[in-house]
Amino acid sequence: MANSTSASLKLTVQATGENSGTWGQITNTNLLILEQAIGGYDAFNVTNASRALTFTNGALSNGKNEVIKLTGTLEANVNVTIPDSVEKTYLVEDACNHAGFTLTFKTTSGTGVLLCEGHTYTLYSDGTNVVKAGELKTWRAVSAAETVQAGAQLLVNTNGGAVTVTLPASPSAGDEVSFIDQGYDFNTNALTVGRNSSNIANSASDLTVSTQGAGFSLVYSGDATTGWTYREK
Repeated sequence: MANSTSASLKLTVQATGENSGTWGQITNTNLLILEQAIGGYDAFNVTNASRALTFTNGALSNGKNEVIKLTGTLEANVNVTIPDSVEKTYLVEDACNHAGFTLTFKTTSGTGVLLCEGHTYTLYSDGTNVVKAGELKTWRAVSAAETVQAGAQLLVNTNGGAVTVTLPASPSAGDEVSFIDQGYDFNTNALTVGRNSSNIANSASDLTVSTQGAGFSLVYSGDATTGWTYREK
């Protein structure tokens, strides 16, 4: 009976009587793969093309790490994929500069999670799709125009001039974006919130905020007429 390979971590499952003289090396490699899955770390650079994390049979591979840090400046919408059959948990840090593009962590053929710049996620694959189990949000300073992702928490500084922040395209109900006037300058140089084809508070117009020290969140209502609405009143 020949050796086989485990479904998720691609460990070598040794058959009785096989691997005379090499079983120790195979066992040690399996233990190193388990160590990688429990506490391994890899920084994975992404830029302008979808990239697959590797799961080589019987060998250490970057997709088997517990912690994945995504780095680089996006030049297009990018998918980071794992194989469809893998069942595994991950801690994923999105340390990319999105530059207005999207970054999704998913299985090859299934669905996944749209990541927000600067956030860290607890994700798991059920063998078909990648699902979000938790999200650690961080506040991020912004002083120039950009399109942001759902979940963004922005410290907007308009000291050098007016800034336009564009909301995510094709939002889902419950998506949220938060804003704070970092430098207390909105009354001098306004923040414009670009609606990106969705209404904001029942209006098919961009939102201009010129109140000094303003802080607020917009949540997508799921209703096309209402569109984005205020979390705080």
